[in-house]
Amino acid sequence: MLKFLARRFLLMIPVLLGVLVIVFFVSRAMPGDPVINLLGADFTQEQYEAKKTEMGLDRPLLIQLFDYIKGVTTEFNLGRSYTSGLPVSRELGGRIWVTFRLGLMSCLLTALVGIPFGIISATQQYTALDYGVTSLSIMFASLPGFWMGLMAIILFTQVLGWLPSSGLYTWKHYILPVVCNSLMATATTTRMTRSSMLEVIRQDYIGTARAKGLKEGSVIQFHAFKNAVIPIITVIGNQFSIIIGGSVVIEGVFSIAGMGTLLINSINSRDYPTIMGITVVISIFVSVVNLVVDILYCIVDPRIKAQLITGTRRRKAMRNLANGGSSN
Repeated sequence: MLKFLARRFLLMIPVLLGVLVIVFFVSRAMPGDPVINLLGADFTQEQYEAKKTEMGLDRPLLIQLFDYIKGVTTEFNLGRSYTSGLPVSRELGGRIWVTFRLGLMSCLLTALVGIPFGIISATQQYTALDYGVTSLSIMFASLPGFWMGLMAIILFTQVLGWLPSSGLYTWKHYILPVVCNSLMATATTTRMTRSSMLEVIRQDYIGTARAKGLKEGSVIQFHAFKNAVIPIITVIGNQFSIIIGGSVVIEGVFSIAGMGTLLINSINSRDYPTIMGITVVISIFVSVVNLVVDILYCIVDPRIKAQLITGTRRRKAMRNLANGGSSN
């Protein structure tokens, strides 16, 4: 088990390096010049060259990439923002928790709503309730988050006056962004839960459990859901990553000072270090979520853990056999 976790952790390193390289070259290929954005319209060629040298943009791209990767891996130095001149880590300090708090609450709402509705839809197949849940899931999965946010502001803020439309100051400020950020993920989770439950419910052992006289609630909870939970964990893990990425749009709609808003401003100003820093943080977060999902597989399904243990013992036996054969 520990070797599996160590191997999965080591696999995160090339993934993060690959993301860094791709984002580095993509950001440099964007139209616009960060030096001109800082100097404005009135500057001389000498001022331009001096500022470019100060920002380190006069060096070859590969040298810039190597220095950045070296700073991140050895010192966790994300560089300095071109716009503010502050370290990127300080720029991200307070915004990280705003975005992650919004994402965690959205993911929690997704699980609390999507899983029960998917189970109800599966157990009440071909009923009016099933058709209603399926129709709503398809509708919400098709609507973009920014459009839902704008419509929610018009209805609940401007028309009804029930909820605030910007910032995160009280519990009321969280309602609209959390709900709008989780609607698409909730719809996807509901549909996946329904499909996974329907596949399990049709198995013979579910009929056997019912024939033994077990209550329907026990059959669904302890027999059907436990065997259908692996795909559900997978989709929730994926949706968690999507929710964090989607918070970029939601934060812009609701004027929330998180990483999303900072990323949009950094792209507009061609602030390369800040763009790269936000990418590093989100990539680490997504990799950790995938690692947690793998760990949950082993906890929820003993068969996966048994396969890992069996595979480890088989490899040990083969190594011992090979060593014994070579000694003879």
